[in-house]
Amino acid sequence: MKKDSGYNTKQKENLLEYLMKNKEKHTNVQEISAFLSAEGTPVGVATIYRQLDRLVEQGLVRKYAFDGKTSACYQYIEDEEQCRSHFHLKCLGCGRLIHLDCEHLAGLARHIEEEHDFVIDYSQTVFYGRCSDCKGKV
Repeated sequence: MKKDSGYNTKQKENLLEYLMKNKEKHTNVQEISAFLSAEGTPVGVATIYRQLDRLVEQGLVRKYAFDGKTSACYQYIEDEEQCRSHFHLKCLGCGRLIHLDCEHLAGLARHIEEEHDFVIDYSQTVFYGRCSDCKGKV
């Protein structure tokens, strides 16, 4: 993790606190901006992007840019190495992000690497569907 060469501001603290409290799901700049405004500490979108880029660079936040068309999502990560070694499930109902440590899928990833000389980027590998709470709410 890189050391932050910038200075701490209340805006950065509020942003990081929001991300930490919502670490189980992806969030985007619009959600962050709406939350901070509702809390009485509005922050400009450009400032949020700048702070997120710094947090990504420091290894505190992971950036997910799925298709190049929709806006990126962000997630606070406690253990960056762990997050690089597993797949993710994204609930289309509630937006929850589930870290999937599954030996079956790890075996599939090993097979792909060994037999097809291709390494999967876990940060780009997300299975979309509905979690147990949302699957009956279609």
